[in-house]
Amino acid sequence: QVQLVESGGGLVQAGGSLRLSCAASGINFRYNAMGWYRQAPGNQRELVATITSGGRTNYAISVKGRFTISRDNAKNTVYLQMDSLKPEDTTVYYCNTFPGNPAYWGQGTQVTVSS
Repeated sequence: QVQLVESGGGLVQAGGSLRLSCAASGINFRYNAMGWYRQAPGNQRELVATITSGGRTNYAISVKGRFTISRDNAKNTVYLQMDSLKPEDTTVYYCNTFPGNPAYWGQGTQVTVSS
């Protein structure tokens, strides 16, 4: 059974930082490209960042230069370091494989950035 468990969200002031973690089980993690996604209520899910099995990264224009995705294959964990946070980054963040597998969505972690 696949489980992706996100953590690390919280409340932070604009300009602050958070580090999200996603612990994966039930998948061959080291061979999967992984992604971080976010979805605000009433909006479509947005791809934020991706990392290939080889470590190549890609970012949405809205977060490029502020967010950093990384992975630790020994821990089956993918991270999202978020710096210079803005109020518009407020939403629920999810991890999944890339492309996202509909069966793998977890509960996500809430990020709230106050102005």
